[in-house]
Amino acid sequence: MEIDNQTWAREFILLGLSSDWDTEVSLFVLFLITYMVTVLGNFLIILLIRLDSRLHTPMYFFLTNLSLVDVSYATSIVPQMLAHLLAAHKAIPFVSCAAQLFFSLGLGGIEFVLLAVMAYDRYVAVCDPLRYSVIMHGGLCTRLAITSWVSGSMNSLMQTVITFQLPMCTNKYIDHISCELLAVVRLACVDTSSNEIAITVSSIVLLMTPFCLVLLSYIQIISTILKIQSTEGRKKAFHTCASHLTVVVLCYGMTIFTYIQPHSGPSVLQEKLISLFYAILMPMLNPMIYSLRNKEVKGAWQKLLGQLSGLISKLAT
Repeated sequence: MEIDNQTWAREFILLGLSSDWDTEVSLFVLFLITYMVTVLGNFLIILLIRLDSRLHTPMYFFLTNLSLVDVSYATSIVPQMLAHLLAAHKAIPFVSCAAQLFFSLGLGGIEFVLLAVMAYDRYVAVCDPLRYSVIMHGGLCTRLAITSWVSGSMNSLMQTVITFQLPMCTNKYIDHISCELLAVVRLACVDTSSNEIAITVSSIVLLMTPFCLVLLSYIQIISTILKIQSTEGRKKAFHTCASHLTVVVLCYGMTIFTYIQPHSGPSVLQEKLISLFYAILMPMLNPMIYSLRNKEVKGAWQKLLGQLSGLISKLAT
């Protein structure tokens, strides 16, 4: 028993998605391509916002933070998952598992608060446009961004500490693609009711509270849009929120379903698929959504590509 406990203390075994070699190789190629697109897409969005002065506004300041969160979240999970897809022994050291849980959970919490902050920004832009620049000044934007990062990190630190204080006995097999909170809690050989309560409370604070703020913001936004007389004015006002609203719907839905009732939540397979969605698809989709559905970003891309084309033409001649 003592040897088993020492083995548990050194590492965990992640069971992952499949034990079939051909399936794992196929998933490796697919996830590697997706991860590369995610990193490239998010860094291009950040670079574009930095280079184009027309995008130096509160909305794009928060979008820069969102892109940083997305690429960091994907990086906290995907590289380790890729390595395990080609490894026979899918072990992760105890410290690495704790670090992965801290960073993935923290970055997820940061994103939810950040989306609520972005909803407030859209609320001010639509409902009080004349005072937008006065309300959303640089100091407030910085404080809101810092609040997002600090709140998500503090919640993650608390959850990580109380989770890894649980006695795991000889359990070391995590039936998941990563060291995910609920999957690690299930390893405990004691009653985990207090942990489940903590998860529910943090879900209310970092999921439901921001979600309610987003909901209230969009109720006000829609009410204001409906009062606009011209069809063109309503379309323009809605267009300023369309990208953010799309991301909100995708981001909040499944996480609330997973964490608000941890004891009676989804099955293990559903948890794995949900984690894949947030680690693989969401970070890749966000830059696409903001690029394809946003005229300002598309205009900035066209300007940048035009400048690059002109530079290449000069160099060629």
